[in-house]
Amino acid sequence: MTKRKIEVFSAGCPVCEDAITLVKGMACPSCDVQVLDMKNPEVTERAKNLGIRSVPAVVIDGRIADCCAGRGIDENTLRAAGVGSPLK
Repeated sequence: MTKRKIEVFSAGCPVCEDAITLVKGMACPSCDVQVLDMKNPEVTERAKNLGIRSVPAVVIDGRIADCCAGRGIDENTLRAAGVGSPLK
């Protein structure tokens, strides 16, 4: 039987643990849930290659779930908020 591959990228923080609990609770018999530890250099490299910019992140069949895309630190957004600009 073919299974849907679901990868949860986690740093072990409480928010990540909540995401793991949610995904595992939602999983059906067709789901193969794998939890990947971002402290592992191979996992970190895979996350970078997938475009993951923050954790927790969920990848389903090799694609970042819409809920997990586009987050993370962005230099332009930080600069617009004043990071790097001296107070007057």
